Amino acid sequence: MPVPTTASIAAAAALLITVGSLAGCSEAPSQFAPACPQLSLLRDAADLTRFRPGGRDLTDMVTDARITAIPASCTYADRGTVRAKLGVTMQITRGPAAEGRSASVPYFLAVTEGERVLDEQDYAVNTIFPTNVDTVTANGQEITLNLPVTPDKSAAAYKIYVGFRLDAEDLDYNRRRGPR
Repeated sequence: MPVPTTASIAAAAALLITVGSLAGCSEAPSQFAPACPQLSLLRDAADLTRFRPGGRDLTDMVTDARITAIPASCTYADRGTVRAKLGVTMQITRGPAAEGRSASVPYFLAVTEGERVLDEQDYAVNTIFPTNVDTVTANGQEITLNLPVTPDKSAAAYKIYVGFRLDAEDLDYNRRRGPR
């Protein structure tokens, strides 16, 4: 009987892995994944820099945040409904004027169909900065949306807008600074 070599053991392992992965494909899915709504990060609301009252200098910065990702997925829920699940990931920096080691960063999510706003909700990402750490990546809560669909209207008929909840000064600051 020949002694197995390292190459033959590796080939056998690769064959077992391949067979094991194909075993999961034996059942064909009953339907294709549904279309998802279009996600749109509002350019003017993708950043948020907050300063202490009366200041606009770097030393006056309390918090600086940037939305970095909006991971999302869609599945069929009940008949005539697509369930969209999404979250918001952001990078948050604690500025020199911050008091304490925590921050709460407000953002919103709006669902539209054409020009009509169907729903708009406010959320917040709350984070605590560890000692000697001034920048963290934080995830917002998972948000679930149930979108009605028909044979003539898929979930792609909807659009989801995401951005920071800005006041007039914040918006003006972002527009003057430009995209980062």
